[in-house]
Amino acid sequence: MSISDVMPVVMPSGELREKLPAVLKRFRAEQASATPVIFGSHRKPEAVVIPFELYAQLLPAIEDLEIAAVVRERAAAGPAVPLSGIAERVGLNPADFE
Repeated sequence: MSISDVMPVVMPSGELREKLPAVLKRFRAEQASATPVIFGSHRKPEAVVIPFELYAQLLPAIEDLEIAAVVRERAAAGPAVPLSGIAERVGLNPADFE
């Protein structure tokens, strides 16, 4: 199975502009269960419009992904240096930071 087998039809941007009131009406009625609208120029998927209720449900997962990216970046930067070690390097008393 490929992505094209499961991907809904991509709506051209101009068509979405015309149909946006109807899309919003459907989102209000169906709330989080409403099918997202994928759109873009020349039917190339570029963006997705989803109901706000669905966005609110997805937000914790989105935040987890953002946090995971920061953790990976920091882990790749090397081992952590304690604040006392940094203080010592710049001539401060490490005991002041305990």
